[in-house]
Amino acid sequence: MRHYETLFVLKPTLTEEETKEKFEFIKSVIENNGGEIVATEDVGIRKLAYPIEKFERGHYFIIYFKAPSHTVRELERIYRITEDVIRFLTIKYETHKDIKAWEKMVERAKKHNRAQENKETQET
Repeated sequence: MRHYETLFVLKPTLTEEETKEKFEFIKSVIENNGGEIVATEDVGIRKLAYPIEKFERGHYFIIYFKAPSHTVRELERIYRITEDVIRFLTIKYETHKDIKAWEKMVERAKKHNRAQENKETQET
């Protein structure tokens, strides 16, 4: 299985529940097509570099995963037909050096997620 990173941007007009639902749907597409999700990162709502479909902001998500190549083809097909995804990018890491960099990014994402969870538990 190859190492991948996918970034996608959802419309900012979605409710929190709809955003979470779309994120879970994308994760299920990866898992149902033979992929293994290693880490995820919710980057949040950010300003776009230029307006896309009249939106100036978007909700960014990153998923680090391992999968066969047919999984990426299916994932990108789903991105194209999902109206709430306004942009996406998938990167394949092939060389040993690239895979090491991918592993560092996965660790960073995991640390970020743990920090977010600790922050949420402290607030409650």
